Amino acid sequence: MENQDEVSTGEQCRNIRTGSSPEDIAQAFLDNLYYAQGRIPVLATRNDLYMALAYTVRDRLTARWVAQMQGFRRAELKKSIKVVCYLSAEFLPGPHLGNNLLNLGIYDETRQAMEQLGYNLEELIAQETEPGLGNGGLGRLASCFMDSLSTIIVPAFGYGIRYEFGIFDQEIRDGWQVEITDKWLKLGNPWEMPLPELGQEVKLGGHTEHYQDGQGRSRVRWVAAGVVEGIPYDTPILGYGGNLCNSLRLWKAEAVESFDFQDFNVGNYYAAVEEKVKSETITKVLYPNDEPEIGKMLRLIQEYFFVSCSLQDMIRIGKMLGNSPECFDQRYVVQLNDTHPSIAVAELMRLLVDEHDVAWEKAWEITQNTFGYTNHTLLPEALEKWPVELFGQILPRHLEIVYEINRRFLDQVRLAFPGDEERAARLSLIDESGCRYVRMAHLACVGCHAVNGVAKLHSELLKNELLRDFHEMFPEKFHNVTNGVTPRRWMALANPRLAALISGAIGDGWIMQLDELRKLEPFADDPAFQEKWRRVKRENKNDLATLILNRTGVAVDPDSLFDIQVKRLHEYKRQHLNALHIITLYARLKRDPASDCIPRTFVFGGKAAPGYAMAKLIIKLINSVAGVVNADPDIRGRLNVAFLPDFNVKTGQQVYPAADLSEQISLAGEEASGTGNMKFSMNGALTIGTLDGANVEIREEVGAENFFLFGLKVDEVEELKARGYDPRKYYDSNPALREAIDLIRSGHFSGGNAQLFAPLVDSLMQRDNYLLFADYQPYIDCQDRVSAAFRDQQNWTRMSILNVARMGKFSSDRAIREYCERIWKVAPVV
Repeated sequence: MENQDEVSTGEQCRNIRTGSSPEDIAQAFLDNLYYAQGRIPVLATRNDLYMALAYTVRDRLTARWVAQMQGFRRAELKKSIKVVCYLSAEFLPGPHLGNNLLNLGIYDETRQAMEQLGYNLEELIAQETEPGLGNGGLGRLASCFMDSLSTIIVPAFGYGIRYEFGIFDQEIRDGWQVEITDKWLKLGNPWEMPLPELGQEVKLGGHTEHYQDGQGRSRVRWVAAGVVEGIPYDTPILGYGGNLCNSLRLWKAEAVESFDFQDFNVGNYYAAVEEKVKSETITKVLYPNDEPEIGKMLRLIQEYFFVSCSLQDMIRIGKMLGNSPECFDQRYVVQLNDTHPSIAVAELMRLLVDEHDVAWEKAWEITQNTFGYTNHTLLPEALEKWPVELFGQILPRHLEIVYEINRRFLDQVRLAFPGDEERAARLSLIDESGCRYVRMAHLACVGCHAVNGVAKLHSELLKNELLRDFHEMFPEKFHNVTNGVTPRRWMALANPRLAALISGAIGDGWIMQLDELRKLEPFADDPAFQEKWRRVKRENKNDLATLILNRTGVAVDPDSLFDIQVKRLHEYKRQHLNALHIITLYARLKRDPASDCIPRTFVFGGKAAPGYAMAKLIIKLINSVAGVVNADPDIRGRLNVAFLPDFNVKTGQQVYPAADLSEQISLAGEEASGTGNMKFSMNGALTIGTLDGANVEIREEVGAENFFLFGLKVDEVEELKARGYDPRKYYDSNPALREAIDLIRSGHFSGGNAQLFAPLVDSLMQRDNYLLFADYQPYIDCQDRVSAAFRDQQNWTRMSILNVARMGKFSSDRAIREYCERIWKVAPVV
């Protein structure tokens, strides 16, 4: 009887920690409130309640996490698992609580548990601070991929940096962007688990010493000027249905000796903590300003720091499982997410050759077999390169390794293309023109077995333009894997009304197999289903209207066309082309207030890099136009403009479901892929866009008749530039364009200050690098077609349904399966 009681008690404890009934969750929540937060309900703050619920959910993640670790360890010992390691300087996971409830399948049970205790689940979810560990699409893609790796059951680590302060919080003051420190850790992070005993030491600076070992072999010793320690913090990333829980491992920099007692004793208190301060600076903030030399240095150190920690960690795990470093490529595949982690090529060579005594040729074979490289840009200036002097100052051994890789590689080039020294110079890992630079994208192309673009158009442009010489040298290396986004967060979690409507019609299999959305096509012409579809959209627009009012003070009409552009502010993304359209409509209505114009609400959101003056001026322009348009009685009820500050994942979950029209208007040939375009279409927005990035494939999938296309194509852009593009010709010959520009130039939107927007106007009139003027009239004409289409709500709804039904290709699950099959050569663990 006593033993039975013990079993019963143990079972009860186990259920409370891992059970999924509302009663188990409620009791676990109270336990965590008492024992983890040290609070009783009557004294608990909103954050105490959120933390208690987060710990309750984390317990259920941890149970799966630990069980899977044990299973994978057994499989690893049998040499049957190859692990994907995704190296990214950015991760934007978004808030964890709601996503984990969805993936665990306990959302409704948790809501019931909170209701039993008198709490509102949505309010607790809203309390979570978003980890802003990335700028935008790059970091969000990495997080979507981690979700998909777990969902399709592929063991993986995501490796990155635990920035103490992430991407800045954005405030809008007098129309200008103001950057505020992102203190995302201020109230605690219940999802991460520090693992200080697994720390890794990272060397920096100093010099190298060449010597011969006991066997007479030439060796190199790196004598560093300093050492920092990387401490890993693990966050569980659960797949949908709880099938697999992978780890996001982020590194924090700490001093090896954080306190010098001798300095302290003699009264030198600042020196006593100097090493701690210097070391922790490395992971203090996401992407320091790299204009000054000190900023460049810190950014290079950041990238090397997390790459070195990650590779050393992989070797440590391999050794723990009985694998020698010579087997590294048999146990791991490592994907470099853009050029930021490309120093990994030289670092793995250093670890294998210098630290583990592997012969150069064997180490190079291992390195090339291990790495794949994803390129995310078509902008040559976005391909990282470091001054040789700076690179050598921080990483003296790596500079030697890069030189040796380059020497051997250029021998290959000269064999393949005899006498073509211009080609050799273009392909060299060292840019010898002017100040000498280490070309990090070149290092990645040479040191990886696969190079991929992220949309069909992007991949073709890589092969034919940006990386043409490398494609001609190694055509077999080049692949395309079009990006995707997870339907769990961006549909099921962000748009529960639409998700419920879809599941009620076709079942919920689409959440795991997005191609099943095709079953919606027969409903596109069903009047009853269309009415439900419109009701869902209207309710989502109501929610966004409330958010806009609360954040900006602008009251908008949910029955108006919600025309939305939310993305990072950059001239090539052409938010100012959108602004010119607003000014054109405004001018039309001022000339003829009785003219027929469908009501529109224009919503913008996105951050400009702190040092990017022109992007910040565009933000000011949008807000200045909003101030005039929203206050004009002739325009009231017909046009509204709102700039949502601090756009992030959390805000995106409210914005994408409410959009009628998605603005994807970058100049053709500039956007690698885009993922916002996918999120909008998955939630029923129609796209107005150019044939750029993944727009091309979205249009192919949803049908040309369900996509509003305008603008120059890539070849037309190149041809126009080659002929000699003169923006003033468009200005002189187009009265509407001239009127819009003159209104800006006159100070109409700046209180009479004609100088405020002069830099922007002058840039457009003199250079117009992204051909706004050339695409202006086609864009205006296309927007007029949008207005006409929106009047026919039955057909608009049909187009919206078909957009969603045909978006199956753009699941990140599909993208990850393609990486697994074509690049990583790994299979899901069944």
